[in-house]
This record gives sequence, structure tokens and C-alpha cells, in this order.
Amino acid sequence: MDALNLVLDLRQIRDDARSGKLATDALVGLIERQQRTIQDLLAERRRLRERLAQYEPEASHHPAETPCKPDASYSVDAECKRRRRRRRRKKSPGRTPTEVKVAAAERREDIYPEGVRPSDCTLVRERAIWRIEHGRAVRVGYHIFAGPDGIEPRIPGVTPRCEYGIEVLVVLAFLVYLIGMSLDKACLVLGFFCQLPLSKSQADALLRQLAQHWEEEFDTLCELLAQAAIVYLDETSWKVGDNGCALWAFASDLHRVFLFGCPKDDATLDKIIPPEKFDGIGVSDDASVYYQRFPAGQKCWAHLLRKAIKLALLYPDNAKYQDLLDRLMEIYRDAKRASADGRLGAEGLQQRVADLEGRLAELLLPHAHQPTKAMPRPEQDFARLANELGRLMMAEELFTFVLHPAVEPTNNRMERELRGPALDRKAGRTNKTASGARRRSVIVSVLQSLRANLATFSFQTVLAEVSRWMQNGMSLFQEQWQKLQKKIATKEQVDPIPSS
Repeated sequence: MDALNLVLDLRQIRDDARSGKLATDALVGLIERQQRTIQDLLAERRRLRERLAQYEPEASHHPAETPCKPDASYSVDAECKRRRRRRRRKKSPGRTPTEVKVAAAERREDIYPEGVRPSDCTLVRERAIWRIEHGRAVRVGYHIFAGPDGIEPRIPGVTPRCEYGIEVLVVLAFLVYLIGMSLDKACLVLGFFCQLPLSKSQADALLRQLAQHWEEEFDTLCELLAQAAIVYLDETSWKVGDNGCALWAFASDLHRVFLFGCPKDDATLDKIIPPEKFDGIGVSDDASVYYQRFPAGQKCWAHLLRKAIKLALLYPDNAKYQDLLDRLMEIYRDAKRASADGRLGAEGLQQRVADLEGRLAELLLPHAHQPTKAMPRPEQDFARLANELGRLMMAEELFTFVLHPAVEPTNNRMERELRGPALDRKAGRTNKTASGARRRSVIVSVLQSLRANLATFSFQTVLAEVSRWMQNGMSLFQEQWQKLQKKIATKEQVDPIPSS
């Protein structure tokens, strides 16, 4: 509206000047008003530039007297040049045809359906697959023949719609998720040692395919874990993008489940360890999420002893701290000896636990008071530790490992499992997306569970086991799940649930 009024005023001034109606005094007054307006606008422009310089320092380098010129990078000519450059860009050659890949293969192999004569089969498909043979990458051209029923056989050791053998996927997953290499470095290692041409985008796609292929195995591991007699749990911080979250690890004797990028709450714990299914012993630290969570619990003695050791080392002149540590270590060692003593029966172990709890209560009784803000910081930590020990003793979660010798008194096994991911977190190698965190959870869980089951964890043993899964259509974990279901069914037949 101001611009329209200005145009109308200029036209009126021009007409009045031509007709002689505009007086000299009026013209001078108009020029003075325009000069004041210009000065006000220049002052406002200067103030705005000073404020803008706080966020864009380069804005303060423009001299005030230089007239504003349009930025050439936002002109019509510049946009036309950009479009011409885009049109001149080299286009991607696209996907290489399959016949070209097969023609470039180092050797050929025919795949026929099992139990069908080759003369009764028809060639239906060709595929070129990268395999690792004798430590070197080889491209193999497969000719797939279908029988009279039209069913195509699977290429041994190759997942559907993949141009790389399962051995490539396993090596890549081991390098990235267990060793902790980046995708770029993993591709360089495969190229250097195996002469395998693999780009970062291809490696990312292969890991995604492997996670999809092992999704059922991951679900089976979760089911097996919920039925375990003893489960060890630990957690650490993690990141998905810029969002802080947790990495939760669960372990039984033969199975491992890792959840990357999950919230540390009851809902997540209920998914893996459902209260209606789990009837075993949970070994964990004293985090609040585990409070009265399991039918029987064992709290990690290593966490408790570290707190006592810290007080004794930081304040060596305080005899009270050293006395607590010495007597606590003595109780812990006696408990371990009782747990390892195979001569003791159930009653003998119960009596040993009662004696240990009596000694611990005698040790903690003089220090049973609540910490206050008026106390020095070390006294507050000492009081908290004494109260924590007393609370866990009353909850019967300190000497469960004595009554059940198969239970470990510490959670060190899970801390070792989380050592590698913790180093990845420190190096910034966390996940960018939730789908990437899920992919990592599936692959790491399967590989670490294989490490727990195989007598020797090596490339040859893992590849042989995974290839057997693909050939038989059933994994090791699914076989274990079937055996467990048969065992539960047999037990229910022997000991039926009494009717109410």
C-alpha cells in the first residue's frame, strides 16, 4: 500500500510541476521529508546489519555506502546455467544386465532339482553370484533348471535375490558388527584380501538382506531366552541419530539377545522376559528397572565391591571404610567357597546362607542410617552402600548363587559382551536410524549366539552351520526350540496341572 501511495504522489507532483501549480517552498519541503526518510532507513539498515552480524559475521563486512546489488547466484541466468550443468551430468549406466555378468563369470555351474533327471529339466534362469573360494572372490555363473513341476531349485549358500554368497554376508557382518569396522574399511579389507569389488552402498544392502534373512532366528532366540533357567542382563547407553537411548543385552547359557536403540523401561524388559513366561533367575545390577522383577534374583557382587573399594582407596585414613571392604570381601569369598563345595546338600546350603546373612547383618547394623545432605559426600556414599546391601539381603538377592551353584555371583559375562559396543559408542559408530538399530540387533544376536553354541567360533564353523540352516530349512535355534517344546509337553504329561 505504501508503494502504491508513493507512485500516486510522484505522478501528482509531476503533473503539478508541469502545470505550474507546485510552489518552490512545497518542493523544498518534500525533498527535506524524503531526506529524513532516507536517513531513518539507512540508520535502521545499519542496526539490522549489526544484529545480523551476531549470526552471520560476513554480513558485517559489507560497506554501508555500497549500494545493494542483486546476488548473481539467485538470478535467472544463474538458474539456467545450473540446469544446463545438471543436463550435462554423466548419467548412471544403470544395472548391468544379467547376461553380461554371466558372460564375465570365471566358471559356470548347473543347478538341477534334487531327484529329477537333467534331461527332464528346462533352463529357466541364469544368475551371476560372487563367492569366496579358497580366500579369493570368484564370480560364478549359475544355470538354474526347473523340473516338470516348474519348481526352481535354490542355489546352495545364496539367499533369495542376492548376488553374493552367504559367506560374503557373514564376513561382512563379522567385520562391521563384531570387529567394529566401518563399512568403508570392511569393503577395503574384502577388496585387499579377497579381491572382491564391493561398494559401501552394496555392503549396506547386504547387511540389510542378512538381517531380513535372520529375522526368524532372532525371534526364536527371544523365545528361548524367555524359557531359560538363568538370564544375565546388563545395559549401557546408545544413540540412534541424535536421540539418546539404551543398548540392552540378555544372555543365557547358549543364547544371546542384543537390543540396540531401545528404551530402558519395563515395556522393553517385558518383551524379552515376559513375567508370565519367565520362571528363572535374573542376574543383574541394582538398577530400578530390575526391582522385584524376577521370581529369584542375584545382584552383581562386582558392582557392590567396586563401591567399597572406591571408598577405601579415596579415603585410606578412614578405618571404617577399610573395615567394611575387608569384611565384605571375606563374606564374599566364604560364599563362593560354599557355592563350590559339592558336598553340601540343600539343607547345608541353606544353613550356610543363613550364617552369611547373619555376618553381613552384624557388619551393617552400626551403619544403618539414612544419608542426609549435612553429611560429607563420602559419608553419604558409605551410608547408601550400607543401605543397599541391607535392602538386597532382605530381598534375598545376595546369596542366590550359593543356593544355586550354576548361577554366577557377578554380571561380568555381560560386561564383557558389551565391551565392543561400548567402544563403538565412544568412537561415534552408533546407528543413524531405527531400522539400522534393528538390523544390528538381529545380526549381533545371531552371531554371538553362534559363538556360545559352537565349540570353535571361526569362519569355517559359522559358514558350515549357516549353510546347513539354508539346506535343511531349519536353524540350530529352531531345532533347540522344538526340543524344548517337546520336553515341556512331556513334563506336562508326567506332572499334569491339578484341576481346581
